[in-house]
Amino acid sequence: MGDNLLSRTEARRVATLAELDAGTQVRLGQFFTPERAARLIASMPALPESGVLRVLDPGAGVGSLSAALVERVLAHAPNITVEVTVVEVDPRVVPQLRATMADCETTATRVHRRVSTKVIVGDFIESSVGLLAKQVLRGPFDIVLMNPPYAKLGAGSPHRHALAAYGVDCPNLYAAFMTLGTGALTAGGQLVAITPRSFANGPYFERFRKHLLSSITIDRIHTFESRSAVFSDAGVLQESIVLAGTRKGKQGRVVLSRSVGHTDDARESVVPYEAIVLPDDPHRFLRVVADETHGRVSEVMAQMPATLEDLGLGVSTGRVVDFRVRESLRDAPVQGCAPLIYPGNLKDGMVVWPKEIHKAQGFAVASETQRKSLMPPGCYVLVKRFSAKEERRRIVAAVWDPRTMGQVSVAFENHLNVFHRAGEGVDRALALGLSLWLNSSLVDQFFRTFSGHTQVNATDLRSLRFPTHDELVRLGEGRTPELPGQSEIDELVAGLAKRRSEIA
Repeated sequence: MGDNLLSRTEARRVATLAELDAGTQVRLGQFFTPERAARLIASMPALPESGVLRVLDPGAGVGSLSAALVERVLAHAPNITVEVTVVEVDPRVVPQLRATMADCETTATRVHRRVSTKVIVGDFIESSVGLLAKQVLRGPFDIVLMNPPYAKLGAGSPHRHALAAYGVDCPNLYAAFMTLGTGALTAGGQLVAITPRSFANGPYFERFRKHLLSSITIDRIHTFESRSAVFSDAGVLQESIVLAGTRKGKQGRVVLSRSVGHTDDARESVVPYEAIVLPDDPHRFLRVVADETHGRVSEVMAQMPATLEDLGLGVSTGRVVDFRVRESLRDAPVQGCAPLIYPGNLKDGMVVWPKEIHKAQGFAVASETQRKSLMPPGCYVLVKRFSAKEERRRIVAAVWDPRTMGQVSVAFENHLNVFHRAGEGVDRALALGLSLWLNSSLVDQFFRTFSGHTQVNATDLRSLRFPTHDELVRLGEGRTPELPGQSEIDELVAGLAKRRSEIA
């Protein structure tokens, strides 16, 4: 390890991490930024040629992000004076944070430069909302760098209520920090944050996502391919990204970069803004098109003409929540029971029922409410809501086919998404074509552009584009639910896409 400002800060980080209680870290959502990750994050904001640069680092830990930015300014921006404000809630970490800030000032003095620092010991959310904000945080700031805490905010949380009064719903501490950090920026100021990728899609973060994208314009997104590499010494398994954006900036091109972890060289590409946030997307998903392959996939998907609504289809989660109806569960199908289908019943595009999966295979209707949990006889396309790590695809689809299962009402468990037509079955050829489409590598790769986890929500599926009704029917005609090999599926879908591009 070299003897420079950031390496000295890294030594403090490692020493502090070794002394902290793991349980308290989890409660605070506390994960400190490693040296190489800090340098990457600090490299993202543009620096002015001269003047005073006001920097805010909330949830600062030992001050790694601030130290990385100060080191960069001292090396490459000789005409800038830096004023750094750091906020940290954990008093056990504050002595090391103060040491880093003093090191920043001393290092600057040695090279005849000026860096001033301010350490605020307290809760960043409380320091940012209400009257206290005017007393503590003397914004606005030119740059906000953050590695915010990763912890859920319950519906009754005072912090969540405070943010609701601020005008946005934040289900996680990192979303709250990003919201308040953005609000602390001056017009043209820059936010750079390393966070889980989970906010990029799905209904859970939709209100936050809309607020964020109405406040800043994205300049760059960096994705780490390894879930655990960045915070390996802190036990974080979530996929992380670094997002850089400008408050009240202009939409233009977005730099996308990708590396396995924080110690690897990044691969970069540049895409139009509308490739990241589709202009007509009501959910405002972030689509992280990390390379040329994903870019081509997005272009092909953009040519698809139909939405689920255009196809006359809907998708919803299975109606049976098994732990709430234990009295109606039967280990094996018996007289009077409806088939009960779990994700484990899906195999190679088909539903295998009954099947030994250590789950109930029968659903005995004991009340009118439970009867409403059944779907009427018909053909349905099922997609697992959670794919196993060993599965090649994120989207795993299969067809419930009454030709083999019988014209019976059926119960679908809540860990399945169900494609239907107004609560009833789907035309068989359409269902078989839709299953082929969903199981294609094209759809899987596109899904990965906006989802960094293995969960597939109904909202995610509604956001997809599809071929026309007739094209899907032609895909499915003459087929059975059993899927052909992946290469054959992909050839069929590629042929459809090629014909579609010729039409376009």
